[in-house]
Amino acid sequence: MIINIISSIRSFLGEFIASPRRLSIIAFAFCLCLVFLSSCQSPVKKDNNVIHVTLWQGINPPVNREVFQKLVAKFNQTHTDVQVDSIFAGGYEQQLPKILAAFVGNSSPDILAFYPQITGQLVELGAVKSLDDWLEKLPIKSEINPNSLEELKLDGHLWSAPLYTSNIGIFYRPKLFKAGGITETPKTWEELRKVAKKLTIDSNGDKRPEQYGMLLPLGKAEWTVFSWFPFLLSAGGEVVTNNRPNLTNPGAIKALKFWQDLMKDGSATLSPPERGYEEDAFITGRVAMQITGPWTFITKSNVDYSVFPIPANVNQATVIGAANLFVMKTTPEREKAALKFLEYVVGEEFQREFSIGTGFLPVNMKASESEVYQQYLKQKPWLKVFFEQMQTASMRPTIAGYSRLSDSLGRAIESTLMGKSTAEVALKKEQERLDLIWGN
Repeated sequence: MIINIISSIRSFLGEFIASPRRLSIIAFAFCLCLVFLSSCQSPVKKDNNVIHVTLWQGINPPVNREVFQKLVAKFNQTHTDVQVDSIFAGGYEQQLPKILAAFVGNSSPDILAFYPQITGQLVELGAVKSLDDWLEKLPIKSEINPNSLEELKLDGHLWSAPLYTSNIGIFYRPKLFKAGGITETPKTWEELRKVAKKLTIDSNGDKRPEQYGMLLPLGKAEWTVFSWFPFLLSAGGEVVTNNRPNLTNPGAIKALKFWQDLMKDGSATLSPPERGYEEDAFITGRVAMQITGPWTFITKSNVDYSVFPIPANVNQATVIGAANLFVMKTTPEREKAALKFLEYVVGEEFQREFSIGTGFLPVNMKASESEVYQQYLKQKPWLKVFFEQMQTASMRPTIAGYSRLSDSLGRAIESTLMGKSTAEVALKKEQERLDLIWGN
């Protein structure tokens, strides 16, 4: 039976001309196969008038996940009618096929923690509940930072609740800067390029530096695209124009060429494939600078570190790094229970304790202004960089075809960094690929 299903899907896909809307149908067909091939979440149980709701999350690193799980346990201890079963469903990159398969198989979780860029796809599939009414009636609505809600909206409607917000900057090793005679952090791209080159050390001349100025992420997954986005924004670039992909605008080419130049200079090294978020090379001193955010394990290590804002080209910019909670369409009873947990998550207590425990920025303004959190900030002066950068932070697109767009961008970045193509040629090739998918 499974063989017949796979054969039918192959035949269907072979004859189907792709477009953004048709891609959703393809996703449905593909996920039907996945439902048969993989195990799905068991139905939610209701015992003794207690509603058990399932939450899928991919919070990393593990120390941050532990903070989240403890706060979920606190919710369960203080609520007698709703219990949340929080399940680590794997990293965000591995979850998407499983999510779509579960939805098609009517076995989706009640709550999904994910990044906002999946919004368009879930809305188009009719998988998630709009939160407009919930927000309007929320007693603590005035406590939520309005900026944290903007990235979660699509076509004027709110589709998820913020779990946390943040952005990315550049962490650096002050001792290595001092040893290299660098007294000021770079403010512009050109300054960053010069600093990276100066901090690259090849003592024996074997063209295998013992220390590189900077780490760049290798791979075509979302982390690579996410890390590159501040440079795109700083160059005045974009990747979507009128809801269609636009990868060949001057800003996009300029941003990718800058990364290409860092590699040509020999002053940047690449991470292991699809592992650009790991900090081992930074912690051991093999690289002096790394692009990441305040959630990083670096802040929990024993090495010296500090942070500076993403250097500017045309303008100062960074990208929002947020996660949010979707309420999946199930039954009115289960959706109501899920919304009770969302109210807890955006509340002062959760946001204060989660932010202090992980380094993410709170979305609840009372949590940010609390005495406990202000004392925490005094102990972590580097966090000020991320707070200030929120003023110039922008979001990635949330259109339905974003996952395909991101994949194409990742391919272009990977090809360029590995020296297989120039920035302009790589982006042009991927734009042509996307034009075929989007059609007329």
